[in-house]
Amino acid sequence: MADIGNELLQLVPKATAKQSMKDFKSDQEVRWCPGCGDYAILAAVQSFMPELGLAKENIVFVSGIGCSSRFPYYLDTYGMHSIHGRAPAIATGLATSRRDLSVWVVTGDGDALSIGGNHLIHALRRNVNLKILLFNNRIYGLTKGQYSPTSEVGKITKSTPMGSLDAPFNPVSLAIGAEASFVARTVDSDRKHLTEVLRQAAAHPGTALVEIYQNCNIFNDGAFEALKDRQQAEEAVIRLEHGEPIRFGTGGTSRSSEAESGGRARGVVRDEATGDLKVVDVTAENESRILVHDAHAASPTTAFALSRLADPDTLHHTPIGVLRSVERPVYDAQMSDQLDTAVQRHGKGDLSALLAGGDTWTVVG
Repeated sequence: MADIGNELLQLVPKATAKQSMKDFKSDQEVRWCPGCGDYAILAAVQSFMPELGLAKENIVFVSGIGCSSRFPYYLDTYGMHSIHGRAPAIATGLATSRRDLSVWVVTGDGDALSIGGNHLIHALRRNVNLKILLFNNRIYGLTKGQYSPTSEVGKITKSTPMGSLDAPFNPVSLAIGAEASFVARTVDSDRKHLTEVLRQAAAHPGTALVEIYQNCNIFNDGAFEALKDRQQAEEAVIRLEHGEPIRFGTGGTSRSSEAESGGRARGVVRDEATGDLKVVDVTAENESRILVHDAHAASPTTAFALSRLADPDTLHHTPIGVLRSVERPVYDAQMSDQLDTAVQRHGKGDLSALLAGGDTWTVVG
């Protein structure tokens, strides 16, 4: 799969000189509320872009509407601040018609999962060569604090003064259910983890969806505190690494570290009665049952089960990292092959002849 990803990246022209973070900073004043998590994500993306070694002129960021959608202004690449929810559709057109471009979508939980939900799931199932960064702050920030498709049940906001009645979307579960070939989750404040996930997404051939938990300190401050507070995070965050046992907790990731720290090691096992995944305290008796994470498993079943571990209210047992990364045919490449075949068989098409052809209707009064 890495070879296919490298092959697709080879279609994008390389930079002629070494680049730095400064090369990807535009001359626009960055305007978000002080303390917004978007600043951290922007800095991570700007610092990561030089790693790609691609010509800036062949990198495109497409956004919809929302606080996150100001991204194209702040990156010195090509970009488009597009229509509410339609960024995946516009980006699909770009990626399929211009395979020499590296196309990125920046969207939010409201933009992507409400008005844009249909566009998102179809981009994922088609496996267009896009990288979708979905900022999730569980609130509508730009329009001043209404509940969003990821807000928890009972959320009191300006638009739900008696509490939200809607069951929230889990973006990672949604993406896996839509047959996405790459699905990951990370956190705005964890620069190292965020950068590593971006690195893997960029190398993936096809659609890569990265959900980024992002704090809105004005309208939903502390929504992800359980994952950011050092003590709470040890018990709440499950860091997934392909090929490694799924362990976490204050006792560390091995029996020796548990003994040294005096803490409690926890792990994920499959319930023998139901087949579901559950979190257990690691013991000598159950240690052999701890699941080893396989992000490349052909079946999405276990990845989906992992995505369901997090409780939407407390966020306890929240997996972060790459949940799924599998090889599937890439839509752009398939479409290009079809076009090449059509030209070989029938020659180049004639649009004027098509419009003037006999397969028309005559409307009579």
